[in-house]
Amino acid sequence: MGSVSKKPSFTPFSKKQMKVLCWWMPESPFSSYDAVICDGAVRSGKTLCMSVSFVAWAFSAFSDCSFALCGKTIASLRRNVVTVILPVLRELGFECNEKYSRNLIEISYGGAVNRFYLFGGKDEGSAALIQGMTLAGVLLDEVTLMPRSFVEQALARCSVEGSKLWFNCNPEHPMHWFHEEWIKKCDEKNCLYLHFTMKDNPSLTPSIIRRYERLYSGAFYERFVLGKWVAAQGCVYPMFSQAKHVVQPPDSFEKYYISCDYGTVNPSSFGLWGKNGGKWFRIKEYYFDSRTEGRQKTDSEHYASLRELADGLKIEAVIVDPSAASFIECIRRDGIFRVIPAKNDVIDGIRRVSDCLKDGSVLFSPECRASIREFGLYRWEENSAKDSVRKENDHAMDDIRYFVSTVLARDDGGGFFAVAAKRN
Repeated sequence: MGSVSKKPSFTPFSKKQMKVLCWWMPESPFSSYDAVICDGAVRSGKTLCMSVSFVAWAFSAFSDCSFALCGKTIASLRRNVVTVILPVLRELGFECNEKYSRNLIEISYGGAVNRFYLFGGKDEGSAALIQGMTLAGVLLDEVTLMPRSFVEQALARCSVEGSKLWFNCNPEHPMHWFHEEWIKKCDEKNCLYLHFTMKDNPSLTPSIIRRYERLYSGAFYERFVLGKWVAAQGCVYPMFSQAKHVVQPPDSFEKYYISCDYGTVNPSSFGLWGKNGGKWFRIKEYYFDSRTEGRQKTDSEHYASLRELADGLKIEAVIVDPSAASFIECIRRDGIFRVIPAKNDVIDGIRRVSDCLKDGSVLFSPECRASIREFGLYRWEENSAKDSVRKENDHAMDDIRYFVSTVLARDDGGGFFAVAAKRN
């Protein structure tokens, strides 16, 4: 018996979602606008209605033209936009032909065909990927996570008469360039600005909204739940509690990892992690501060301490600060441990560690005194024009962030962050 495919089901759109769907139509009072911005809380119904509207607008105005769908990475764009919108478009009568090797989707409807290219804007070099194209429109998903150079290059490609620009994002620091240059100047840029809250997504039940409210705290709560552009301040991890997070670890574990923040003049911090029953325990740690000790250690001496921390256990991999090239080479040369350079996006990593602390999936042995101390001292930089943390009391914090960002995502097949990343 063949499998039965489920058709997309919809809760009726909210008034704000309908405005996104219809703003470009000739009878709309906003049809003369050149752009639309949707910002606000996570799961507030922005992405689906914007994506459907973008494709519908493209076919209302153009045929045989090129458009761009942009995300921070191609993978996140496929997850957040493409895999959500294609079943909907097919149900509405569009034919969609994905060409994976070219990062292209050819869509046809009513005899018209348009090309939708996928781009990732993860760093300053990404601007070169889109340079030289001629576009009739661009949709930038999670625009605040992309470098300004990439965004401005994408906008510059929209030179076809009648082209329009589409942006959506969750709030970031209020001095973020996109907030300064687009949201605060939306009138002079002839841009429709729509702010979303979770109440604008009629598919969310009160219990689901309460769950999201419990997920975040501090600035992340104000941004992701309340949809506010606020500066992070105070303690980076206010949700950390010794009563909740400091426990005596169990006697046995399914697998082990070690995470390392390596320093010569600055402290070095290594943590041994074990998995038991779906939770990860920082079993013990190594912390060496050359200033306090009055001497520096060589790579070989730090590596000997790492061997001692491993204590003969089968270590799946050692996760190391990617900038510590000489120490990585020292570990590889000995041939005992597999080395993985850590994912090192600071703000994303802090969000992920926050999620783990909130749901209790990472816990700490009382022996991990350096980690426990730094949790109480780790602070956001005050009066900064962007989210940044003070470069002090952060070495155990860094190695914990490396572990969470690199191992937990890998160990759970990439699904660990679905609650934080899944968006409409």
